[in-house]
Amino acid sequence: MTSEYLTNAKEIQIKMAQGAKPGEGGQLPGTKVYPWIAKARHTTPGVGLISPPPHHDIYSIEDLAELIHDLKNANRAARISVKLVAEVGVGTIAAGVAKAHADVVLVSGYDGGTGASPLTSTTHAGLPWELGLAETHQTLVLNNLRSRVVVETDGQLKTGRDVAIAALLGAEEFGFATAPLVSVGCIMMRVCHLNTCPAGVATQDPRLREKFAGKPEHVVHFMRFVAQHLREIMAELGFRTVQEMVGRVDRLEAKAAVDHWKAHGFDFSNILYRPDLGPEVGRFQTQFQDHGLEKSLDLTQLLDLCKPAIEHGAKVEASLPIRNVNRVVGTITGSEVTKKWGAQGLPDDTIKIHFTGSAGQSFGAFMPRGMSFTLEGDANDYVGKGLSGGRLVVFPPKKSTFAPEENIIIGNVALYGATGGEVFVRGMAGERFAVRNSGVDTVVEAVGDHGCEYMTGGRVVVLGPTGRNFGAGMSGGVAYLLDDAGTGQARINAQMVEIGRVEDADEAEALRALIARHVHHTGSTHAQRILDAWPTTLPKFLRVIPKDYKRVLACLKRAHDQGLSGDEAIMAAFEENSRDLSRVGGN
Repeated sequence: MTSEYLTNAKEIQIKMAQGAKPGEGGQLPGTKVYPWIAKARHTTPGVGLISPPPHHDIYSIEDLAELIHDLKNANRAARISVKLVAEVGVGTIAAGVAKAHADVVLVSGYDGGTGASPLTSTTHAGLPWELGLAETHQTLVLNNLRSRVVVETDGQLKTGRDVAIAALLGAEEFGFATAPLVSVGCIMMRVCHLNTCPAGVATQDPRLREKFAGKPEHVVHFMRFVAQHLREIMAELGFRTVQEMVGRVDRLEAKAAVDHWKAHGFDFSNILYRPDLGPEVGRFQTQFQDHGLEKSLDLTQLLDLCKPAIEHGAKVEASLPIRNVNRVVGTITGSEVTKKWGAQGLPDDTIKIHFTGSAGQSFGAFMPRGMSFTLEGDANDYVGKGLSGGRLVVFPPKKSTFAPEENIIIGNVALYGATGGEVFVRGMAGERFAVRNSGVDTVVEAVGDHGCEYMTGGRVVVLGPTGRNFGAGMSGGVAYLLDDAGTGQARINAQMVEIGRVEDADEAEALRALIARHVHHTGSTHAQRILDAWPTTLPKFLRVIPKDYKRVLACLKRAHDQGLSGDEAIMAAFEENSRDLSRVGGN
């Protein structure tokens, strides 16, 4: 997600899981990653995309709270929603989400889905939304958390009756997807992943897309019918507003269902339980979450300092102390830059801030072009998360006596989902460095386990040891690892990548220039020693490049050799790559 994308959103949703495939990530085959899709997702046309099943920055409810806080800083006006799936215990998770200051909790049922969900998931995983919604509402009421959050549900809502039942079970917002899709022509062929949708809905094939007959009016009419059906049910029950219906399970009658021979003996008492804790405990959202933004370093100092740059593009330089209670430093300021100057941001180094001390979580998250932060000290997790064109430089205090290349100076999950910019770190990084990096050029002096996992773009240079499982799921970009000990290859997950040496002279010069920039910004003596002995250190670098990415680059080179350029060259390379994939059975 770029700063521009987040700044223009009205609601930002963190999908912790999907109802139709809980615990699994989606996959987009290379033949469907058309150039315009690759551009939107900051990847390479023709290279398949893997959405990791877990969020690699969320391993606890505290991590989720941090992401919610990050996103609220990126767009103070947007609602932050968290999507959960209906499952046993979802109420406890929803309570944690409410305490983590989410604005909306969405409980999704197993009946929805994309048509590309694995058959094992659609037939053997998930629960109906009714069960998850009832447990969520009851748990939130029992813990006096219900009034803090909006509860939404989805998963094959089709009629006004479905909406009425959802409201009575505790929801105040309702999601529709499959039914409106059918109203515009979807015939449920469930071949969304094959690019062969005969209705022209889930395909990028121009010939098939011509068959699409849907119009916006079709969805409008469908939703009007749903609303009319709901009005009739509300009139019958005696409710004037949907808000009055929320949590009124006493208006649901299960006796007729239980008396049916197929359901004889079913006990619905847990689903229809209504906690009665008095009028002071709300059963729908009545108050807004306190995100604590007014305490941020941006709103207390940075925004005023950077006002000339934001309003007029004037250069700003400053030095500030920083403590680890200062989280998400630069994100609110970056969002204001993006609002004023758009995706292109400001000229490089328009805003230059030198920090001294220990930075908290998410230092420089989602920072746009034109902002350059230097940190003399160390930083916690998520440095440069979602970086959108800015520059981050981290090095130890000048008075420190330890060897930076042997000590961790930034925490885990740095550069997660970053889309552009530069990062130079004089020292070691923690685990999951540059996971899903989509365009940042970075130099670091050592990384922990799972480096560059699911990376799709950019260049990563590691001037020292790497942890285990480097490059797992990597589908784009290039990594260069200095392998002094000769054991680095064993730590790379070679399933999707090719491991070689830097043999091209231009590429070697570009690598050298990147390391020289690292020396310029950080004063790294370790990197300087590498440059001083360049003829002997260059052969020690391992070059890690994804196999599919390398193939697409070769196709693009052939297109350029034929005299094509720009979008024409990219499209020609994509079509050649797709033909190759079809011959070998796809990816």
